[in-house]
Amino acid sequence: MSRTVSVVICAYTDERWDDVLAAVASVAERQSVAPHEVIVVVDHNPALCDRLADALPGAVVVANAQVRGLSGAKNTGVAASTGEVVAFLDDDAVAGADWVRTFAEGYDDPAVLGVGGLTLPRWTTERPVWFPEEFDWVVGCTFVGREVGAVRNLLGGNASFRREAFEIAGGFPTHIGRTAARPRPLGCEETEFCIRLATHRPGARFVYDPRAVIWHRVPAVREGFRYFRARCYAEGLSKALVARSVGATAALAAERSYAAVTLRRGVVRGVAQAWRGDRAGLARAGAIIAGLLTTTAGYAVGTLARSAP
Repeated sequence: MSRTVSVVICAYTDERWDDVLAAVASVAERQSVAPHEVIVVVDHNPALCDRLADALPGAVVVANAQVRGLSGAKNTGVAASTGEVVAFLDDDAVAGADWVRTFAEGYDDPAVLGVGGLTLPRWTTERPVWFPEEFDWVVGCTFVGREVGAVRNLLGGNASFRREAFEIAGGFPTHIGRTAARPRPLGCEETEFCIRLATHRPGARFVYDPRAVIWHRVPAVREGFRYFRARCYAEGLSKALVARSVGATAALAAERSYAAVTLRRGVVRGVAQAWRGDRAGLARAGAIIAGLLTTTAGYAVGTLARSAP
């Protein structure tokens, strides 16, 4: 491939040591098209940075040079990269063999500034029977109803951007996104970035291509309903931050459509499955309703908090 792809993996804790090594191996050793480089950014953990540098001589291991958190680490990775395309992979995920190839080929259209892929859950045991696929984003995976082709924004753990995207719009917002310093699993830094990028470059396109597949590990702690509710509430808070940055209309347009169509269908399907004898269908329908209400509550609280004097 003539188009070079730099891969950025952000790490922060020794608890994911094996995951990080597996993530790096999946892109450095098992791709049908080799990446231009693999960059591991360590978020304010000097001991882990030294340990990874020793364990990964074929990768570029650097410390996060910006504020603590995922956004700062991603921005550090972009600054350290030299490829024409910068791809991001979660530190607890592994990429399919054609992941780099699919991203590289996705930029044949000059209007495309970003390409994202399909993220599948790798459950510790098995999918909980009550867990609706419409809410797979709760565990960092692609949700049911995501259309192939043009999308408003990409999902950060499995995404790529042209290098010029960062020259046009700057980096990821450091006031949004996950950090070990906050207990709540906030996110949406890639949503804000894509919306902001589109305002700076009218006509820019972001494309979802499910051929760029990764498998994201879901630890047991994230398989419970307690985490489900906490993640939904945090998503609402995060969307409030995005709305403050780019406006409520842009921040919520896709979410309103998804709630009105896909979530409604999910509830109806769950009730119908329960009627046909699958009792878990009613649990999935209830989880969809609970998730929507909890996310809405988080957004309301985040909006009120930001508007308070």
